Amino acid sequence: MARILIVDDEALMRDMAAESLRRRGHETILARNVSEGLEKFDASIELVLSDYKMPGMTGMDLLKKIREKDPNVPFVIMTAHGTVQVAVEAMRHSAWDFLEKPFDPDVLEITVDRALEVRRLRRENLRLREALDERFRIVGASGVLRSVQTLISQVAPTRTTVLIQGESGTGKELVARAIHDSSPRADKPFVKVNCAALPESLFESELFGHEKGAFTGALKSQRGKFEMADTGTLLLDEISEMPLVMQAKLLRVLQEREIPKIGSESEIPVDVRIICSTNRDLAHEVEAGRFRADLFYRLNVIAIHVAPLRERKDDIPELARWFLQRYNRENGFSVMGFSESALDRLRSNAWPGNVRELENAVQRAVVLTQTGTIQVAALGLDFSAPRSPAPPSTNHAHTSAPPAADLDPGQSISIGEMERRMIFASLERLGGNRTRAAEQLGISIRTLRNKLREYRGEPLGEDDDES
Repeated sequence: MARILIVDDEALMRDMAAESLRRRGHETILARNVSEGLEKFDASIELVLSDYKMPGMTGMDLLKKIREKDPNVPFVIMTAHGTVQVAVEAMRHSAWDFLEKPFDPDVLEITVDRALEVRRLRRENLRLREALDERFRIVGASGVLRSVQTLISQVAPTRTTVLIQGESGTGKELVARAIHDSSPRADKPFVKVNCAALPESLFESELFGHEKGAFTGALKSQRGKFEMADTGTLLLDEISEMPLVMQAKLLRVLQEREIPKIGSESEIPVDVRIICSTNRDLAHEVEAGRFRADLFYRLNVIAIHVAPLRERKDDIPELARWFLQRYNRENGFSVMGFSESALDRLRSNAWPGNVRELENAVQRAVVLTQTGTIQVAALGLDFSAPRSPAPPSTNHAHTSAPPAADLDPGQSISIGEMERRMIFASLERLGGNRTRAAEQLGISIRTLRNKLREYRGEPLGEDDDES
């Protein structure tokens, strides 16, 4: 049922339209002229039916004034003096439809039903859009984050390639989405490819697509991610994990703006804005020979560094409250906030997992608290300083691994060295099982293998459990 305003100076026409719509279950509000219609119009009105020719102001005048109050409410013009000029003017001022009197009640009901359905769909789309914007909102007001937001606003209107670098969990995908959503391509596709999750044998087909019969198992044609992202944005996540042979093919696509679909005799032109992200230093990867220099220079047009949470601790309280509100809404809880000691604990934590780790801690606290104020214990954060596990055993297959010695509290240690020790400690704890170690460390098996090669010159092996 909808509330419908009917404005017509002819009582018979008003009553006929009202009766027809009441039979459909709608509530009708009647007005004899534009002034009375404006008085009765409010936010609860879901559709307006108005005669065009009335004493004083016309239905077109009413349409213009209604649009000032509500630009989205469906408006249907009714007239016995239908002309092309009237219809064109009505559409120009965003009238939903144009009915010429006399009209069949069935035609009126169909027109109203369609208008209300469009209104419902628009509201639903708006709600979903707001929910999406909320989910991918960048939260925080620290100086380093403001610098990132400034870069986003500068680069978004262009089609320039962007390289986003930062540790895992810092919000690189949020930055990529913000660039897309602030760009002229906002209503076009945003397609994400996780390069670390793709087997090397499937890279080309996943990115460029294939024709039916192009290779064994190609039972039907398939569009690649580039085609799916045409006119929109393609995010190549963890670009550092892309095999060298695919890097060469990607470079050619960026230069030619055409994709070589497998099994096709011709290349397909595409209009795609490229954004890349990585948790590794691509310049270092180039020096090590694991990433093409020419592709790096092609991607590194605009570089955005997303700082780890430990470097923007001013954002922690705002982020924590934002996650609290989200999980309150999702679960129907009424947690009021954090105690001062809990906020102090959040600020002092190192957050090696960055924003993702903070979100998990707040989610846990909200679930355990449910109502009232979150206390320190609910956060589940260890107060003691972590110690690295013992070095790998000498009788194990990984005897060439450097030892992961305990950290001296006064010792100065680089992030890279800490990362190295964590990897070997995880392998030792899990009996050398690389797949499980990668899962616990939150990285791909390919990343783990590359790290091992970097640390001790180990050759590339198979994607298997080395238990």
